Amino acid sequence: MSEGWQSYVRRIEELAARSGLEFYRVDFEAVPDSFMMEIAVYGLPVRMPHWSFGVRYIYQLIQRHMGHSRLFEVVFPGNPGHAYLAESNGLAENILVTAHVLGHADFARNNLLFRRCQEQVSEHIVEHAANHARQIQQAIEAHGAQRVEAALDAALALEQHVDIDQPLRRERYPEFLVDPKVLTDDQFRKRFAALEPLAGGSAIEVKKRAPLPPHPERDLLWFVANYAPEMESWERDIFLAVREESFYFYPVFASQIMNEGWASYWHARLLREADFIPQQAYLDAIKCHSDVVRPIAAEDKVALSLNPYHLGFAMWEKIVERNGLPAARAIMQQDDDFSFVRNHLTRELADELGLFRYNARSDGQIKVLEHDLTELHESVLAPKYNFGAPIVSASHVRNDGTLELTHDSTVDGRGLDLERSRKVLDYLQRVWRRPIVLTTVNQAGSALELTAP
Repeated sequence: MSEGWQSYVRRIEELAARSGLEFYRVDFEAVPDSFMMEIAVYGLPVRMPHWSFGVRYIYQLIQRHMGHSRLFEVVFPGNPGHAYLAESNGLAENILVTAHVLGHADFARNNLLFRRCQEQVSEHIVEHAANHARQIQQAIEAHGAQRVEAALDAALALEQHVDIDQPLRRERYPEFLVDPKVLTDDQFRKRFAALEPLAGGSAIEVKKRAPLPPHPERDLLWFVANYAPEMESWERDIFLAVREESFYFYPVFASQIMNEGWASYWHARLLREADFIPQQAYLDAIKCHSDVVRPIAAEDKVALSLNPYHLGFAMWEKIVERNGLPAARAIMQQDDDFSFVRNHLTRELADELGLFRYNARSDGQIKVLEHDLTELHESVLAPKYNFGAPIVSASHVRNDGTLELTHDSTVDGRGLDLERSRKVLDYLQRVWRRPIVLTTVNQAGSALELTAP
């Protein structure tokens, strides 16, 4: 790595603050490329051990050797934030990355979704995740690696199945049904209602047990942790730790286009205004910026859906140009990718970026196959529904403890990978310790049941 990049960090921070960015302190650290890849795979510098992360690591390694990926930085929002920069970066790359990270830090501190999730989880997620890792190691020492791995298999298989609309720390369901009472909207009815317990003489009130769950429950990690018939406390802790980390990762997933675009907009703007950067480093950084935000087209697919940096950057540039920076900051604070794309990816910009599906003919002419803006929005957003997972809810627990799960394919039109689903059911059944039945549909739309064991 080129020497001297650290000397630019403070000056770029000062420029960012003068330009209106508001961010918590960020700790920058240069690390080996291999460690960068581990961070990217695990999602955190220190995280609970599991074989699935090793599989992801091998995939990332192959992708890099094939030239398909390059990690310049990994940033973790918090107070303070943590940014890890690859030791193989040059001076220009690190100058750009520093500005990019500060854009992320501004976004994470001010975006409402990020703030809500960080307030519930922790602003010190790196340390928090390290505690989870120690907790897992203690469980391994106490209960054996095989049992702990079985619990982690099930929990990590369900890591996307959380309900972000519910609080992180939820109360269990009421055990009994509450009888609806007659509205007491006047004094006479209030007095009569107060006498009601005496009306039956010595009759004994019989409480009716509430169904479990009382409504379809999408937060499978929470539900299993609280209602698995024979789950031990250390297994429950593993499920809740995975759920807690999922709450941390959700805003990153749900605002990727906005967040990467915002950081890219600001690194480009700060580079233009940073007159203290050597000319050659500036030119090299601009080239690096062009590589980061280049469009990626693939035959007749949505052209830029694969590069959130480019799409987000182009959208923020248009918003600032059209409405000004204060309006852009208000959008940044309030939106996620769903509202951002639906409200601000205009037909004009989509045409300009070539986002509509098209087909290039042999004579060189290009034919637009679809020009429906709403359909374009949904094409971009489709992978983001429900944290990228199919919508599966716990619908009923039978008297013998059998868990009934229901897959709702009508909301996002996403089918189930049957092989993966059977594997997930096997993992889950080991901690539920009763039969599990999953109702879904086959390719013909007919009802299909998967069971475990």
